[in-house]
Amino acid sequence: MTAFKPNRCGIIAALDTPDPAKALGWAENIAPHVGMVKVGLELFCAAGPGIVRDVARHRPVFLDLKFHDIPNTVAGAVRSVCATAPAMLTLHGGGGAPMIQAARRAAEEAAGPRRPAILAVTVLTSFTAAQLAETGVSGGPSQQVLRLARLALSAGADGLVCSPHEVSLIRDALGEAPLLVVPGVRPAGSDKGDQARTATPEETAAAGADWLVIGRPITANPAPAQAAAAIAASLAG
Repeated sequence: MTAFKPNRCGIIAALDTPDPAKALGWAENIAPHVGMVKVGLELFCAAGPGIVRDVARHRPVFLDLKFHDIPNTVAGAVRSVCATAPAMLTLHGGGGAPMIQAARRAAEEAAGPRRPAILAVTVLTSFTAAQLAETGVSGGPSQQVLRLARLALSAGADGLVCSPHEVSLIRDALGEAPLLVVPGVRPAGSDKGDQARTATPEETAAAGADWLVIGRPITANPAPAQAAAAIAASLAG
């Protein structure tokens, strides 16, 4: 949705913790330096839907639950989470076109013009080509990302979640219209952790990302607000 396509690349801070008090503290502390905050599975499962409303007092919420089930079940889940008014939510592109179409219809029915943007996750940033092949998908992450990107957008998704390595590939193939939200972003010198396909914020923004999802480089820093401010300054520069 164009409402969530920023004029320049923005930061989504990932509030990955099972502690709602800690998540709220982070959200308040770093709000001046980021455009959104992410509520993922860890926090949502620990604190419940109310945490989405709570952190949304500080910044719009990217609800990253990656729904993947039969169309009717995903539609019901989308209707349920629309009550918390997230700005964007995710589902797996591998769920197929009927599932994505059902999610889009459910969001429109539940929230009308204020519905969340529907983002399709392509290939998780932790996957290597070898790991993807183990699941039966040959051709490597780039080929699978493009395959799922085309499927998802044609089924009504507003945008995509991909690693930094596929941003320019998607832009070249599909243009500027899709909203691209990119995890696996690591400032220079940061620990990659469990991420396999990474790049720096500056590299990812230059490739054409709309939003960078950044967690541990901000929240594991003793001064999260300063860390977020430094990344924001690097993007502005």
